[in-house]
Parts: sequence; structure tokens; C-alpha cells
Amino acid sequence: MAPDDSALVRVLSYNVRSLRDDTAALARVIKACEPDLVLVQEAPRFFRWRKKLARLARAADLVILTGGATAAGPAILCDLRATVERTEDVLLPLTPGQHRRGFATAVVRFGNARLGVLSCHLSLQKDERYEQAGMLLDRLAGMGVEHAVAGGDLNERPGGRTFRRLAESLQDCWAVAPDGGEHTWVHSEPHQRIDAIFATKGIEVLGCGVPLHLPETDLRVATDHLPVLATLRVPAAD
Repeated sequence: MAPDDSALVRVLSYNVRSLRDDTAALARVIKACEPDLVLVQEAPRFFRWRKKLARLARAADLVILTGGATAAGPAILCDLRATVERTEDVLLPLTPGQHRRGFATAVVRFGNARLGVLSCHLSLQKDERYEQAGMLLDRLAGMGVEHAVAGGDLNERPGGRTFRRLAESLQDCWAVAPDGGEHTWVHSEPHQRIDAIFATKGIEVLGCGVPLHLPETDLRVATDHLPVLATLRVPAAD
């Protein structure tokens, strides 16, 4: 904790592709980032999904906070620094012909700093995706916290209207303080930034991007996305 009781929090967002790849490499990547919070997308959703997610968390020296199948894929992992106030998994309206989507959400404390957290994986369909961005903003506004962070796989580049909708209301952490790589997909030839972390205005963004110190061999076999890591200074609660 800082003298002003603010908290330095490391937030990782990562699409893990339902753990269909090399989970040992995936755990090594997550652990090497030393995150306090991991915003997971495409967590396991079917047979023994809790056990699979718990195994990943344990290998990365983390615990499951919330989400998984109960949020249609998004999940949140955390380290033992986090004191959990509450969690809620939210299923979004289902559009016929599209996949079910949801949010994994929580309110946590790091010392005297209180933080709302949301993990998301937005639709492939542009109109549905835009509506889901509005639901995301509404959800953050309704969490009853001054400071919040949201991250995930947006399925859209920064120039898209859904990405812009979020960036107009929140800080796009990469744009505020780029640190590391920009592009997150596809992992074999990264050329698009479709994964992002956003923070409310009162949070100080110290750096955000794809960490450059991670072993390339692990990144290539862990999943088909690259991780995004943000270092944030969260003010103490009033």
C-alpha cells in the first residue's frame, strides 16, 4: 500500500480458449505476469468445468473468484491479496442464432482501495456487441463503487463503434499508458487489438499491454490470444 492508502493492482485479461491447448504453458504465462486479478474469457463451460478452472487457478497460484459456466464463459481469478465483498454472474439476453454471453463481476478490496471488476467476452455480431457494451457500462455504474475495471475479448478493433463506446466512458488502458505489445490476436501473427482493459476515470493507469518478457514458446501453445496486463493505482475508498 502507498502512503495515501492507494493500492497498486495488476490486472490480466486473457482468452484461454476453454483450456483446449497446453494448460501447463498457460499457467506459466499467467504466473509470470504476477497478476492480482485475472479476467478470463472462454473458461471451461461443460463437463467438470469447475475442476478444470480450479486446476488452472491452482497452477498459477491463484483462486477462483467467480464465473465460468455460470457466466457463459467469463471468469475472474484472484490472488490472496484480494478481499472479496461480493460476486455476481450475469447472463445477457440471448439473440437467436448467437452464442449466450455473460459477465463475471465482483467487488473486491486491496487494503483500503475498493474496486469493481468485470470480465466479458462480447458478441461476434456487431449490433448485439454494441448493445452488450451498453449493458457493460450500466453494470459498472450499478455496482455501487467509485472505481472499477473491465476487460475482455471485445471481438472488435479500437476503430469499431463498440470499442469507441467503451473508450468514451472509460479509460482505454493501452491508449492511456502503452507498455509492451499492442496486438493480441491471432497469436501466431499478432495483428489486431481485440482484447482490452478499461478503467474508470479516477484510476491511474501506470502501464498496459502484452508483456514482452514472456517466453514465446509458452505463448504460442497456451491459447490463440495473447494476454493483456495493466498496472493500475486504485485510490483508497472515501
